[in-house]
Amino acid sequence: MITCHLRYVIDPYKLAEFEEYARLWIPIVNRMGGDHHGYFLPSEGANNIAVALFSFPSLAAYEDYRTRMAVDPECQAAFDLDKRNRSIISYERSFMRPVLG
Repeated sequence: MITCHLRYVIDPYKLAEFEEYARLWIPIVNRMGGDHHGYFLPSEGANNIAVALFSFPSLAAYEDYRTRMAVDPECQAAFDLDKRNRSIISYERSFMRPVLG
């Protein structure tokens, strides 16, 4: 299993817009073979950092998802929403593997 950790720098004045964007991706990732663990939005501390975590069975499965999302209408609609809203300033993507008990 591989888990994608996305760390977003967001516009704190566009938190509602970012949340709308985030809610679109959870079912998309799940539909496309992943397991979305949710988005985590600012509460206390920094008001411009958000995180998303989702897993795929393997890096190859994630790469297949990335290929399919490039032509998926729902994915393109989600990307277009943020292009209009501009709630995301930047993001970093890291891949992690779990240590389970």
